[in-house]
Amino acid sequence: MIKFMCLLFETIRLKDGNFCNLRYHSERMNNARKILFKSDNDIDLQSVLSIPVNCKKGIYKCRVDYDHSIRKIDFTPYEARKVSTLQLVYDNDISYSFKYADRTRFEELKKQAKADEILIVKNGFITDTSFSNIIFFDGYEWITPSTPLLRGTKRQQLLDGKAIHEKTIVTTDLRHFVKAMLINAMLDFENGGEIEMGNIIGI
Repeated sequence: MIKFMCLLFETIRLKDGNFCNLRYHSERMNNARKILFKSDNDIDLQSVLSIPVNCKKGIYKCRVDYDHSIRKIDFTPYEARKVSTLQLVYDNDISYSFKYADRTRFEELKKQAKADEILIVKNGFITDTSFSNIIFFDGYEWITPSTPLLRGTKRQQLLDGKAIHEKTIVTTDLRHFVKAMLINAMLDFENGGEIEMGNIIGI
């Protein structure tokens, strides 16, 4: 039980005074609270979050730290991180099905790479980068791996809207794609940034 009694967090995009995908964040947070902490009272983020006066214009990252209760809420100005290159790294034991604040394993894996970011392979299957889900374009549609480490809120929204599709992707499949894009709560088609497949080291 001690393993699970640690902090989790949600990162929520705040754009011009409006929270994005708040329903998805609430659902994921409350699901984690039920499973890990046996909490039976849902938290409504819409009623809990209060926007600071200086954050009502522009794009901000709202971070909510929680366990069975909300512990801290922070707002910081957001600027998308530039990622032009990825490198495949392998870890068959990594697990991140809940959004834990402890990201030690990701930091250790990043030390292995010389690219801007890592793309984690688990048991031969493509999963995620250290901070995002990933989608690939095959010339016709955008595909996301069916084996993510974390089922992100933006990923789920795009799946629900049929903007992307889910398929099993192994390392040998990567050569068939045209380009990739990183997605998370702060990144989508608007600002995700395309990565050419030739910029993924290890394919």
